[in-house]
Amino acid sequence: MTADIPFGFTVAPVDAPGTPDAALYDEVIADAVLGQSLGYEAAWFLEHHFTDYFPTPSPLLHMAYTAARVPGLGLGTCVVVTPWYHPIRLAEEIAMLSILSKGDLHLGIGRGTAKLEYDAWGVDQEEARTLFKESLDVMRLAHSGEPFQFQGKSLAMNRRVRMRPDPNRERIHLYGAIGSPQSAGIMAEYDLPLLCVANFPHHIMKSIVDQWNAGMMARGKTANARKTLMFLAYIADSDDEARRIMKQYVPPFFEVQARHYEADKDYYKDIRGYEQFNKFFANLKRMGDPKTMDPWIDQQICGSPATARRQIQRYVELGFDSFIVQLATYEVPRRIRHDMLTRFAREVAPEFSGAFRGK
Repeated sequence: MTADIPFGFTVAPVDAPGTPDAALYDEVIADAVLGQSLGYEAAWFLEHHFTDYFPTPSPLLHMAYTAARVPGLGLGTCVVVTPWYHPIRLAEEIAMLSILSKGDLHLGIGRGTAKLEYDAWGVDQEEARTLFKESLDVMRLAHSGEPFQFQGKSLAMNRRVRMRPDPNRERIHLYGAIGSPQSAGIMAEYDLPLLCVANFPHHIMKSIVDQWNAGMMARGKTANARKTLMFLAYIADSDDEARRIMKQYVPPFFEVQARHYEADKDYYKDIRGYEQFNKFFANLKRMGDPKTMDPWIDQQICGSPATARRQIQRYVELGFDSFIVQLATYEVPRRIRHDMLTRFAREVAPEFSGAFRGK
């Protein structure tokens, strides 16, 4: 038994097809209340704009509301897309949230991917990595509690200032999103714990962890920081039944991704720094076809409770020590989300964390 591995869960404005936006946002609170009662550490919010694919354009605003409605629940982002923010404004809002909330903040940050969103924001996507790094630098300076001034490509401050409010630093935990295997070394260079999605075969997931560990140790840093993995989790009495349910409810998730990322286009091969995404997005429709999605399902947590426990243990052996259960995906109704969150918490998670025992 592996003790006290933290488990979070994603929340998003999703429910059965045709649900109005206002009702979709109510679903987030319903999921957060259930997740806290079951023993999950944190609710993780996503950021996307302009489409049905996770319409949460301001995760920090949504987190502040949830902090008031569900006090004490940890809150996370997977992720805040920093190139779309003014760096000081982002640092200020995080500082405010660290005071207004009563739980820890697990802030995954990333550079984003969708060309649609970059075009609409009027931000040069090829500058994303520079903008990401400068935003991180500004955030760390602003949260230090000392007067700061920054001169960079994205921001040229004309005055030295000290940020107010002074953040609750103990509550703020930053993570670097890994969108491709190549990102692991970069996040280690930035001294950011890694945050991954289970979109790659196990041997690639292991290489991501290994590259991050090597990058940290090469810089004389500890590799003991959290290594977090997000996966979809469908639990049933048998492996076949779990796969049947997943194949029923997950295909719309791939369909909405394909529309959001414009998978029928050939954009990404020509965007410097994003070339590796072209193949992945081209495969979205195939990955979401119930007839061909079994290899992808093998990378998720899907099966009987015993099978799910073995699958998680395999990821633990690959080096991951923190997990996010993703069930809040496009058009998945509350009944399914809550059933799966509950079964996972009661029949799978207690093997790995005392937070779930006796719930």
